[in-house]
Amino acid sequence: MKKVAIVMGSDSDVEIGKKCASTLSELLVPSTVHVISAHRSPEEASAFARSARENGYGAIVAIAGKAAHLGGVLAAYTTLPVIAVPVSSKDLGGLDALLSSVQMPPGIPVATVAIDGGVNAAILACQIIAVSDDELMSRLEEQRTRMHEKVLEKDRQIMERMK
Repeated sequence: MKKVAIVMGSDSDVEIGKKCASTLSELLVPSTVHVISAHRSPEEASAFARSARENGYGAIVAIAGKAAHLGGVLAAYTTLPVIAVPVSSKDLGGLDALLSSVQMPPGIPVATVAIDGGVNAAILACQIIAVSDDELMSRLEEQRTRMHEKVLEKDRQIMERMK
């Protein structure tokens, strides 16, 4: 099975990285977590992205705040899917990171999820990998079924309380 790389621009992004890694673990998808800065360690970012495919990765999740160029830098050096997770900040609430991630030039796409959306980034990475992995697709379908059942149970509980 392909792995998912979780690359954080800073160790301050670790809480979102944990949510992403936990979701991948629940779906039995192997992952690794790294801190690589697009600005402070660009050589390492380039080397990581260039070698990701041969190192067994099927997708890269790039978690970064503020200028948030990490997803774009990684995408510039690989044809693997890169999923950006913009991180909220006290300054601009994450809008800066969102716009930096989503506004990529033609030819270098970066999929972008919601601000602080580490869980959705993990699920999207799994969906991409599951295109060629039927077992993973089954686990994703089971996850959806569990979410559906939880909503129905919450509806039942609310209806009981509102009687």
